[in-house]
Amino acid sequence: MNQPTLPATTHERALPKPDQAARAALDPLAASASGGHLQPLEPPTLDVTVIVPVTSPDAEISEVVAGLGRELAREGRSHEFVLVFDGVRGKAWSDAQALGEKLGDRLRLISFENPFGESVCLSAGFELSRGRTILTSPQYVQIDPLELSSMLAAIDAGADFVTPWRRPRVDALLNRVQSACFNWVIRRIIRMEFHDLNCYFRAIRREVLSEVAIYGDMYRFLPVIAHRQGFRVVEVPVRHLKEWGTSGFFGLGVYVRRFLDVLGVMFLTKFTLKPLRFFGSIGAACSLLGAVMFGYCVWQKLTGDQEGLYGRPVFLISVMLLVLGVQVIGFGLVGEIIIYTQAHHLREYRVERVYE
Repeated sequence: MNQPTLPATTHERALPKPDQAARAALDPLAASASGGHLQPLEPPTLDVTVIVPVTSPDAEISEVVAGLGRELAREGRSHEFVLVFDGVRGKAWSDAQALGEKLGDRLRLISFENPFGESVCLSAGFELSRGRTILTSPQYVQIDPLELSSMLAAIDAGADFVTPWRRPRVDALLNRVQSACFNWVIRRIIRMEFHDLNCYFRAIRREVLSEVAIYGDMYRFLPVIAHRQGFRVVEVPVRHLKEWGTSGFFGLGVYVRRFLDVLGVMFLTKFTLKPLRFFGSIGAACSLLGAVMFGYCVWQKLTGDQEGLYGRPVFLISVMLLVLGVQVIGFGLVGEIIIYTQAHHLREYRVERVYE
């Protein structure tokens, strides 16, 4: 599987070295990052890589690294931190450089000139990672680091993806209600019992990110997509310490984007290989409604209740619905043709093991 690539404007900034030659000698990977692209890594050599997208100059870098590093050391797991700065500097950048002097090659920095979002941050961090297990963490201590042991234990027990369930929640009541409604809708649509898709403190086997495409805001739905592709996803209750972000109602644009995200996930999980079922259902509904309205107009004309059909809004809407329905069904047929011609490249299942 091809690993995600980065935009051409992305570049890596390693920790300060005396000069470029010394930097290349101390960090061959940094030297291989040229032309704005990170090079694929050799097979993993560490137990855990912690990827932290940094989107605020006030990020609690030191606290995150200290808390998770202490717990990983107590577990006896070799680890590293990859901090991905999404177009930000400030105090967080200074703290990261100071930590780099202490941790050496156990801390790596990636810097973007412009913000690209958390999906790109995760892809970039994964491309630079050396761990067999990838731990994604918010830029502040959202979850008690002690919970890390139960999440890694689930990975050791055979899970491919461990997603947290914050219990009890400590953020504002209105935020909890909105989050509960969002997750309830997701559960009804995808028929999977996930309770907290808004928490990004996750433990993931390397193989999952090698096979699951991450783009846009789909990092939010990674557990759903991984489950859809046949990976074993486990939900673990964790202790919630604090929450960043807006309290109360969000802007209208946020709710619209969330609705579109849910619609996209529904399509990806149910209709990726059956596009005609999705577009055909919508097209058939439009055509049926248009046919009923058209028949009503014709019946009125035949019984003499109306002099003519031309110019009547109901008649025009019925014709538009009929045409729209045929077009939407046509989209589904085109999708089916594409799926048919590419079927030998597609695989809807994942084989866990073959027994001889």
